[in-house]
This record gives sequence, C-alpha cells and structure tokens, in this order.
Amino acid sequence: MRVHIGSDHAGFELKTHLLAALAEAGHEVIDTGPRQYDPQDDYPPFCLQTGRDVVADPGSLGVVIGGSGNGEQIAANKVAGVRAALAWSVETAQLAREHNDANVISIGARMHDEQTATELVLTFVRTAFSGDPRHVRRIGLVAAYEADPQDQDIPIS
Repeated sequence: MRVHIGSDHAGFELKTHLLAALAEAGHEVIDTGPRQYDPQDDYPPFCLQTGRDVVADPGSLGVVIGGSGNGEQIAANKVAGVRAALAWSVETAQLAREHNDANVISIGARMHDEQTATELVLTFVRTAFSGDPRHVRRIGLVAAYEADPQDQDIPIS
C-alpha cells in the first residue's frame, strides 16, 4: 500500500516515527512534508498536499498529523475526493475504513503516545472498506453533494 503522510510542527516527530513504522510494515511511504522541523509552520499546506496526492493516486491512503488532528482533518477534507477521518481509538480508525471508505486518517500527536498512534495508523491502513450497499449509498450521497452542492436536494426522511 502506498501511504502519503504530512504533518505540521506539532506532528513532525510522530510523522518521522510513522514513516519508519509504515515502511517496516511493508508499505511504500511518501513524505509530503515538512522535511525539517519549523516551530512556526502551518498545517494546511501539508494536509492539502497529502489530500491532493491521495486523490491523484487511486488506491493509496493518507495520514495527516498535527497537535489535535482536528484542523488537519478539516484541511484535508477541503480537497475534493478526500474522506478524512479523525481517529482517536482503534475502533474509530477501523470504522473509518470499513463504513466510510476514508482515504485519509487524521491523528493528534499530542493526544496519543507513539505506540497508540502507530496502532491507529496501522489499523487504518490494513482495514478494507466493507462495500456494504448502505455505506456505498451514503458515500455516494456525500460525493454527489461535493460534486455539485447547488444541484442537490437533501433528502430528509
């Protein structure tokens, strides 16, 4: 599996660790930056680039990392075709893939120790989308809105 990974200063140390952990697990890892620690950098460029790379590379996945993971998830989700999920437990990492076919996981480096964060990312990467028709339908509704928000009636039952 090819995995694109980006962070900001708060996630830089964890990103460095995850680059090695993912490679050791047999994945092809692409570092979208930053390449060096800068305490003043901003997360949006790295998360947006990670999202763009994932969308341009079908079948790949992405990891974005910051202090909490919240802003990083928001930024990545601005890229059309990205379905980024904030994971805070193994179950949320697994369900993001199984139910939402998430292609980017967001992790808060200040929220987890290195071992836990690694477990979340590895769980995400090795979990497949279930393909369940109800999940396919729901993802399709979101994708249709993303493609043309002005042309969507939002069916509320």
